[in-house]
Amino acid sequence: QVQLVESGGGLVQPGGSLTLSCAASGSIFDIYAMGWYRQAPGNQRELVAIITDNGSTNYADSVKGRFTISRDSAKKTVYMQMNSLKPEDPSVYYCYAVLAQSRLSRRNNYWGQGTQVTVSS
Repeated sequence: QVQLVESGGGLVQPGGSLTLSCAASGSIFDIYAMGWYRQAPGNQRELVAIITDNGSTNYADSVKGRFTISRDSAKKTVYMQMNSLKPEDPSVYYCYAVLAQSRLSRRNNYWGQGTQVTVSS
């Protein structure tokens, strides 16, 4: 069983900062990418940031310059530092991973259950 456990959500003032963490656990051979998606009510889940196994990163235009994704490969953990948070930022963030459980296994997608970030105004 593979689990993605998110932490770090909470309340923050407009313009404030917060850091999310996501730790992958279970039978894991290799992680090819980890990152974060987010979703606002009535909208499709959207990519926020991704970091790949070679360290490449990709950010949504809406968060470029504000959010920074990083990882600790030994801990199988991805972090996302969020600065200059806005009330209009979607509040539910989902950890995402692409990984294989063995060398010959197919790469599969995994999701965390979601963590809430509330920006008060």
